[in-house]
Amino acid sequence: MTTSTLDATHSQKHIAIIGGGAGGFFAAITAAETNPAAIVTLYERSQHTLSKVKISGGGRCNVTHSCFDPAKLATHYPRGSRELRGAFHRWQPQDTIHWFAERGITLKTEADGRMFPDTDDSQTIIDCFHTAADNAGVKLLKGVGLKNLTHHSSHFTLHLSSGAEVHADAICIATGSLKASPLTRALETLGHTIEPLAPSLFAFNVADKRTHGLSGLSVQNASVSLVAASLATASPRKSKSLAQTGPILITHRGFSGPAILRLSAWEARSLQDQNYHFEITINWLGDQTENQVREQFAKLRKHKGRTFVRSKVFEAIPRRLWERIVEAAGISEEMQWSQLSKTIETTLIHELIGARYCVQGKTTNKDEFVTCGGVRLKEVDFKTMQSRKVPGLYFAGECLDIDGITGGFNFQAAWTGGRIAGLAMSSDQ
Repeated sequence: MTTSTLDATHSQKHIAIIGGGAGGFFAAITAAETNPAAIVTLYERSQHTLSKVKISGGGRCNVTHSCFDPAKLATHYPRGSRELRGAFHRWQPQDTIHWFAERGITLKTEADGRMFPDTDDSQTIIDCFHTAADNAGVKLLKGVGLKNLTHHSSHFTLHLSSGAEVHADAICIATGSLKASPLTRALETLGHTIEPLAPSLFAFNVADKRTHGLSGLSVQNASVSLVAASLATASPRKSKSLAQTGPILITHRGFSGPAILRLSAWEARSLQDQNYHFEITINWLGDQTENQVREQFAKLRKHKGRTFVRSKVFEAIPRRLWERIVEAAGISEEMQWSQLSKTIETTLIHELIGARYCVQGKTTNKDEFVTCGGVRLKEVDFKTMQSRKVPGLYFAGECLDIDGITGGFNFQAAWTGGRIAGLAMSSDQ
């Protein structure tokens, strides 16, 4: 085993960034550009950097979200919203847009607020980071991870997977999720608390004849919530789940889409407590109430009484899904609206706006794999991203107990944390 400093010149500041992902690159570039005299080394344990950036948004990279009010932006984070509110005053999506623009990359905004490079290619973002890091003098070491670290009065010793030991004046942990990370024990030894880890942003596995064979169909403005009994099982103190409204996609495994993913994020820990076996309620008409639906049915009785109930009624609901809802309500193919009894109407309304489905397991949603849990937030100063336990130790990204819903929010938290940490580490203080 060898021991060395990051450089022979002792007067220079040695900064180590652990993790070659979004937060790590942003921290490294910021530190190196802000303090050109500092020696900034970026360690990535795999041979591939920015892997999540590569696959995000179906390979297009959902860089950020067009929400420019820090207070409103912070509401999109099930964990970390209070801490990020102040951090977003220091670096928010508008700053991210400007940062990329300065480097020749234009971001475009889609109808739902997600922002992508105008090339629709994540490689554009990856190339930008590598070029910026190289131009700033960041030293990138791939295939070298951090196994352990020890803190001394004025520096850190990094115990690397290569067997080497190096010294650093400041270190930023930006490894992403701490799941199965060798650093968990090291951080706890340094006095930090690791909040329980749980998957976030996942699809629901549902085997139900009402959706069998409908894979690929979607409803753009549906609403989903946990059944109260599921919440009571997980936590007696939690009596209700906030409904999540937006697109719901029927898959060959069950349900996915933004509304499902958001529910999985907000309820990440309670769903883990239930071993991913729980009940959900879906309103296929979004926020429409029973009275509103009854009024629509009354008009159909009056003006289209001889029309078959199974005929397409709601523009927002695909015909095959509507037929399956009608079938689930026990309505024959020949039944007309004029023949619909109040009892059967009530059953149909229940299937339409209050249908229950049993979830039995989860599936990682394509490129969305996020972990809630991590370093306890009150142990970190979000003005600098520095540890309140260990001077010179900083954090950025998913290793913290921060996670956002789908839509570019997780990357924005990484850019913000990386920027703030990079600025603080680059200081000669």
